[in-house]
Amino acid sequence: MKKEEINRINELYRKSKAEGLTEEERKEQELLRKRFIADVKGNLTAQLNNIDMVNADGTVENLGEKYGKKSGLS
Repeated sequence: MKKEEINRINELYRKSKAEGLTEEERKEQELLRKRFIADVKGNLTAQLNNIDMVNADGTVENLGEKYGKKSGLS
């Protein structure tokens, strides 16, 4: 997500507290928040899929491979 989009989320939040949002602004805010959450989940999934565990016997096991590199978090 671009810095401008994050700034827009914050701007809409501040405006909602100060004076309220129009219906169009509420829809924009909801869409931007959903995109932000999807990006955070995607980044977290990518990080978790790249974790290697060293087992007691010395073998290295990639958790992404072990758990199927799931594409999203529920």
